[in-house]
Amino acid sequence: MALTPEELDEAIEDSQSQEIDSKYRLIILAAKRSKQLQRGARPRIDIDPTKHKPTRIALEEVVSGKVKFHWKTDGKESGEEN
Repeated sequence: MALTPEELDEAIEDSQSQEIDSKYRLIILAAKRSKQLQRGARPRIDIDPTKHKPTRIALEEVVSGKVKFHWKTDGKESGEEN
């Protein structure tokens, strides 16, 4: 089920559960996931892909914690892997 714009804004602000430390990182993760969806990956959330664009689906997946990731700082990996 798709989030309303207000719910999505609130979820973006409260997305600290995945160690997303900035909106910039959130957008980068959603953009990468959106590319995967455009190339044929299936959505990891219950949403109709014919009614929603891949960017919207990807953002909701990241906010809901369905997309795992890792990031590097000073040559060391941190976080979770996809």
